[in-house]
Amino acid sequence: MKPKKIPGVPQQIKGSFHDTESVKEIENPQALETKFDILKQRFFAINNWRKYCRETSADFKLCDSSGNIVERLPEIGDYIRIDIPGPGGSEGRSFDWVQIVQIDLGIPNQVMIQCRPSRDPVKKSSRKIAHFYSNSATSTFFVSKCGNAIKAGIYGRNESPNLKSGFFNVIRNYMIAIGGMLGFSKIQWKCLTKGLLDFE
Repeated sequence: MKPKKIPGVPQQIKGSFHDTESVKEIENPQALETKFDILKQRFFAINNWRKYCRETSADFKLCDSSGNIVERLPEIGDYIRIDIPGPGGSEGRSFDWVQIVQIDLGIPNQVMIQCRPSRDPVKKSSRKIAHFYSNSATSTFFVSKCGNAIKAGIYGRNESPNLKSGFFNVIRNYMIAIGGMLGFSKIQWKCLTKGLLDFE
């Protein structure tokens, strides 16, 4: 299976990839607009993502350039602190970190956030990536409206283990990355895309 070619999503060059999508059809036009507004609010409320995916214990927190948790809309240059089950890496103080490198609101009926593995923002002098994937990987998050449906999608590209973070971190990163490449991370992302569209 080949990765989908989606405007704004980087080209797949090496490593693994995933295309994770959930779609919900809504026949009533007024309800469609209301649900899409709610979906966008949920999408930008990163600190609440765990609430929409109760089947997993991964947690996400939006942080500013100093690593402080913030309650606001995300901005380019912000970080997302990820707390996944199991032992955390020492480079990220037991967390995995990504930085928001792009936010696109320019296409009608679609919003996008793109992230890349990054250093721990608290460790200003460090250049080591505090994530189980190398910083060649990207995760691109979309929500959109088309016809009588709304969609949430997450697209991973160029996902390779981070092998530049110290011996014990490398072992941990390799094991988690391999699990992700075998499809375990897609289970997490599918839970999130479905949860964002669950209005019951």
